[in-house]
Amino acid sequence: GLRFRVRPNAFLQTNTAMAERLYELALEAAGLTGGETVYDLYCGIGTIGLVMAAHALTVWGVDVSEESIACALENADLNGVGNAAFFAGNVGQALEELRERAGPADVVVVDPPRAGLAGKALRRVGEAGAPRLVYVSCNPTTLAGDAKRLAADFGYRLERAQPVDMFPHTPHVETVALLTRP
Repeated sequence: GLRFRVRPNAFLQTNTAMAERLYELALEAAGLTGGETVYDLYCGIGTIGLVMAAHALTVWGVDVSEESIACALENADLNGVGNAAFFAGNVGQALEELRERAGPADVVVVDPPRAGLAGKALRRVGEAGAPRLVYVSCNPTTLAGDAKRLAADFGYRLERAQPVDMFPHTPHVETVALLTRP
C-alpha cells in the first residue's frame, strides 16, 4: 500500500484500517479504467487522489490548506506518483482555473468538511459536469442535501451510498456515495 506523511495541523483519518476500506470504496465508485482525468476536491494530504492515481490518467487535487497541499506533494514523491498534481485554493473558486489547466473531469471526488459543499462549491462541482461524482461524507445530513441539489439543479442521480463505520459505538459514520449523470 501507500505510505503517508502528515503534519501536525493536517487531517488524517485516525482509524487507518477503516480508512483503507473507505479509499477502496471510493476507488470502486470512481470506476476508473486508466484513461480518466480525476479532480480530487478537498484532497487534504492526498490520500484518496494518490490511491486513484495508479488507475487514472491524471489526478488534480485542491485543498484550502497549504499545509495539507505540502503534505500531498510530499506524499506523491514518497510513493513515486508522477501523474498527480496538487494545489492550494478555495474549491469553489479554484474549479474554473482547474478546468482550464486540466481539461474536463471524467470523475470528480469530493470529501468536504461536515458543512458539505458550501458557498460556490456545489454549483461549480455541478457545472464541472463530470459523468461520475464520488462524494465522501462525514455528515449524512449534508450529503443528502447536497445530493438532492445536485440532482435537481444538475441532473445527477444517486446510484448508491455505502456507510463506513469509522468510529464504532459512536454516531459518527463516513459515507461513500456515487452520483452519475448522462
